[in-house]
Amino acid sequence: MSHRQAGPGAPGADRLPTLAAPGGELDRLVGDGARTLGAGAVWAVGEADGTLGGGSHGVLGQGPYARLRPGPDTLYDLASLTKVVALWPCAGVLRQTGRLPLDEPLGRWWRPAAGLPAGEVTARQLLAHTAGMLPYTRFEELYGRDPAAIRAGVLAAPLHRPPGTAVEYTDRAAVLLTHLVEDLGGAPLDELAARWAWRPLGMADTRYGPLDAASAGRAAPTEYDEGVGGHLRGVVHDPSARLLGGVSGNAGAFSTARDLARFLTALLAPPPALPWGGAWIGESLREQTGGLAPARGLSWLCAPGTDPAEGTFVHYGFTGTGFWVSRRLGRWALLLTNKVHYDRGVQRLTELRNAFRRAVFG
Repeated sequence: MSHRQAGPGAPGADRLPTLAAPGGELDRLVGDGARTLGAGAVWAVGEADGTLGGGSHGVLGQGPYARLRPGPDTLYDLASLTKVVALWPCAGVLRQTGRLPLDEPLGRWWRPAAGLPAGEVTARQLLAHTAGMLPYTRFEELYGRDPAAIRAGVLAAPLHRPPGTAVEYTDRAAVLLTHLVEDLGGAPLDELAARWAWRPLGMADTRYGPLDAASAGRAAPTEYDEGVGGHLRGVVHDPSARLLGGVSGNAGAFSTARDLARFLTALLAPPPALPWGGAWIGESLREQTGGLAPARGLSWLCAPGTDPAEGTFVHYGFTGTGFWVSRRLGRWALLLTNKVHYDRGVQRLTELRNAFRRAVFG
């Protein structure tokens, strides 16, 4: 168990097992929050040694899903957590093997970007969301439905701002990074993520969709889709990822609380053979935005309501997912919901996330 010093307001390591116990403070907090949301929720908290505790509340959805309860093996559409669970470790492997320069403009060394607006940005800026790319996607409207045309459009699109002048979160950065990582890695992103991250960590449930029938049967449903005449279940919710065939760095991966606990534990205690451990994790979980707000690391966001110096990082997914990690405190936490199944309102989910973060990290 970690005994790192807790920051102001953060519970000490000796209190975490009590907080995370069945029926303890965290379980009550998430249970109350799930009732307020009207959506089911799964949570877990852990340290470098693994999971300290967790729980689940509510049901998976409306109608036929009201009979189903979430649990540690429920497959959630991770939405933008895909940026961290799939794309970020692959970028780390390429960085640590010398294939991904972080601070050279892409156009100087990567042929597809030469002479195009995207050639002005660096990989570090893409990872920190300071590249100045357009803040919207609108891929089908602008480029059609062909994945190659979408990638070409992203490369050629004019920049929204000069690189390095503002933090502006955009899925275009992850789509461009997907193209770059696949080109440098010599394989599709789903293959690279499985090879470099998921299999080494024993994340047997984590995969890109569309899910097979057996896996879809334990997936949390997301929104109703007119095109399919029902709720999406086992098919990625994000429309840009769907246009790109379901495999993209911005969204598309599915995982469980059980697998994400393995992933987050590895950020605190990387296995010796992990090809993106050590230096990449340390570099990424530091502020990389030069004082610009909101402060970000590489792929990760400094948790809202905390000082970047505290070192608590988070990522959220539009479907209702989220996880946190603090190397300084030696702890992690996850909170998974399928809130988008019910509606797109975010206020109550934001309140639950912030309360959960305060209870675990201060």
